[in-house]
Amino acid sequence: MHLGIDYGSKLAGTTAICYQKDERLIVIQSEKKQDADLFIKEAVDSLQPKQIFIDAPLSLPGAYFGKGQDYFYRACDKELKAMSPMFLGGLTARAMKLTRSLSDKDIDCYESYPAAFVRENDVLITNYNKKSMVSSTLLKALEELVGLKIDSIGSYHQIDAVLCWLIGRRYFAGEAKIIGEKEEGQIIV
Repeated sequence: MHLGIDYGSKLAGTTAICYQKDERLIVIQSEKKQDADLFIKEAVDSLQPKQIFIDAPLSLPGAYFGKGQDYFYRACDKELKAMSPMFLGGLTARAMKLTRSLSDKDIDCYESYPAAFVRENDVLITNYNKKSMVSSTLLKALEELVGLKIDSIGSYHQIDAVLCWLIGRRYFAGEAKIIGEKEEGQIIV
């Protein structure tokens, strides 16, 4: 089993987790003022995944390790036009700490980027608009794309968690793109 996680601010209630149960996808989301990292750890202890695909930077630019001159962006960030891990600061540090503790439990963690996946998928891009509520058209397009029933979706954080889960499934099927350099950091799309 693998999880898709949209990683958000620690207490904002914006962290969502997606996993498959039988022939459907279940999506859960942290609550406002609930520790998102504890929420993830509790879900991991309960669900026992082998892999996690998380929408958060999991490494720093190579310049911090004597490789290159760019202190703001990794090669994968530049290629995908992603935010700098340094701009995301505390979120990056929390994600790196969290995934280190999960890898100590033999759980493989992969950085994924749902927005890049959406940009490459015509069905999603026409329905994916973070400025509005989740539409039934988007939910239907997402269900068709994953081929599974999705219990309910109430936020774009939950949509991104589903997309992280889907990126994981594509990774195992050999269909995902791996962007970046292994030594510095890679993003799976």
